[in-house]
Amino acid sequence: MDYGLILKDALYLLAIINPASKILFLSSIHPRRSARELLIASLQASVVAVAMLLLFSAAGYFILHTVFHVELYSLKVAGGIVLFTIGLRAIQEGRFFQVKAFKKLSDISVVPLAAPMIAGPGTLTAAISFSSEHGLAPTATAIMVAVAVNFLVLLSSIRLGDQLEKVSALGPLVRITGLIVAAVAVQMVLAGIGEWLRALGIL
Repeated sequence: MDYGLILKDALYLLAIINPASKILFLSSIHPRRSARELLIASLQASVVAVAMLLLFSAAGYFILHTVFHVELYSLKVAGGIVLFTIGLRAIQEGRFFQVKAFKKLSDISVVPLAAPMIAGPGTLTAAISFSSEHGLAPTATAIMVAVAVNFLVLLSSIRLGDQLEKVSALGPLVRITGLIVAAVAVQMVLAGIGEWLRALGIL
């Protein structure tokens, strides 16, 4: 198994997952929730996200190509466009997602925390792409590494958010990470277009 490739894929997935967005999202929730409630919600979100990503890694390409007759480059372009709108919202508004009132933190552990904040269009597209190009085992390992790192961020998100708010760094951090997400999205679109042109024999 190529550990360098796994690390590279894990870092790419982590960039799309964007743990900084979880810091803003969870630290902006008032009143503050207990550490136990945060642990349960973070664990639920991570398990659901991993299950979704592994499912798409294993069967996504078959479903897209065989059932819907959608090529991988089309998915990259579509996923990149959706991911770009998320990054653009963060740049303009200083937040990635907004959620309505809820009673328990577990109420948002699946939606929107697991999907689309962890297993969103960008990560699902990347999971399918990596699986078809690098194999299922390396992709599954990269997914679990990326989600594990994000899980640690989820557990410390409220404490980190409070520290960043003290120095007025939370808003700028979200906008910077939003720019990174938008750049990753543009790269995803360009990669999809490049594959489409190669399929046509133009490149």
